[in-house]
Amino acid sequence: MTDKTTPNRRSLLKGVAVAAGAMAAPMVATAQTTTSLRFQSTWPSKDIFHEYASDFASKVNAMSGGKLKIEVLPSGSVVPAFQLLEAVNKGTLDGGHGVVAYHYGKQSALALWGSGPAFGMDPNMVLAWHNYGGGKAMLEEIYKSINMDVVSYLYGPMPTQPFGWFKKPIAKLGDVKGVKFRTVGLAVDMYTDMGAAVNPLPGGEIVPALDRGLIDGAEFNNASSDRLLGFPDVVKNCMLQSFHQSGEQFEILFNKGKYDSLPAELKAMIDYGVQAASADMSWKAIERNSKDYIELKKVGVKFYKTPDAILQAQLASWDKIIEKKSAENPLFKKVIESQKAFAERTTQWQNDYMVDFKMASRHYFGKKPAKKA
Repeated sequence: MTDKTTPNRRSLLKGVAVAAGAMAAPMVATAQTTTSLRFQSTWPSKDIFHEYASDFASKVNAMSGGKLKIEVLPSGSVVPAFQLLEAVNKGTLDGGHGVVAYHYGKQSALALWGSGPAFGMDPNMVLAWHNYGGGKAMLEEIYKSINMDVVSYLYGPMPTQPFGWFKKPIAKLGDVKGVKFRTVGLAVDMYTDMGAAVNPLPGGEIVPALDRGLIDGAEFNNASSDRLLGFPDVVKNCMLQSFHQSGEQFEILFNKGKYDSLPAELKAMIDYGVQAASADMSWKAIERNSKDYIELKKVGVKFYKTPDAILQAQLASWDKIIEKKSAENPLFKKVIESQKAFAERTTQWQNDYMVDFKMASRHYFGKKPAKKA
């Protein structure tokens, strides 16, 4: 009996050991490692835009459970704002946060993800075109054409940007002529056509230039950013409503080699993290911009509605720009034609279905629109 049972005990012990080893092995094989990515934004650290960049990183970091850590540095930490694309392409940075229009000097078609009236599409509709109307594939094609090995995500529909901040209100088109003005993208061409002398400064340099008199006027983006960057400290007149950048969104860039090396699980987290950050950003913008709009009024900023004659002049200038650029650049023409086809269908739907919310607002609060200059 003993001789027969001893091997069984040994077999049992061996089996337990094997089972224990089998249980331990996966734990060793799947020991968690953290992939760290160094990003830089194109925004000063105090700007709400840099906060949006950090919000995206925080969401992805939290979802990854420690498997991925994205660190976001402010503009200028590694490279100047306008050199972000090259830095991500070369691997100097693993990624970045900015806007596509900042790269338009390398290929004018890139400005179409932000500059101009987008055939009447609002920012969210431009994102719809990008994700479902062929824009994403065209952006990838453009980056390949200029040898930029990056992965791009667009997100975060921006509110319509003001025409700009000025030392004197702009009451008529003639007031634009000769004004030293800051803008970016193909809005440079638009304002130049309207008679301004344009200087495309990055965000952190605008207010110092206004303060020193190097420029007479400038646009950046929204009540929160403009307040944080110090616009009301140097000028007190802001012209609201404009077509120069009425459909813009943010861009999150990854170095393609670094992105491709990530496991599918982390890529999926990034995909859905972008979508979550896009929604959260648009909600936060409503909360913060509306509060900062009130605060700007409290410190004496006067807001004016940009005259319709100037808005019409913007559209006329844009028509000339896209005709010229389309003749010069096949990729520009390709993007324009795609946007126009998408806009013709979708704006008809949106404009027909959308109720006049201003009517309800005036009914309940009796607020008058911004006064004329």
